[in-house]
Amino acid sequence: MASVKNLKQDINYVLGDVIEEVYSWELLNPDADTKKSTAIIDETISLFDSLIVKVNEKNVVNKKAHFKTVKSDLEGVALSLLEKVNKL
Repeated sequence: MASVKNLKQDINYVLGDVIEEVYSWELLNPDADTKKSTAIIDETISLFDSLIVKVNEKNVVNKKAHFKTVKSDLEGVALSLLEKVNKL
């Protein structure tokens, strides 16, 4: 991993793309109920906050392993969120 800055940008871009997909779905389906899509957006924002808190932890023994774990968490979360978007 190059830097903490790049990891934060990855988190921002990936979860931002998920929110963008939800908004695209809402535009393509104007008559659909948006309760589920709003819930996905809320979940994405809370996951963003929790991942940023993990990145900013100061008392980490092995930083490289910690950041690798955060990156794998991001990948798993993004896949599950996109599956939810696809089920809409």
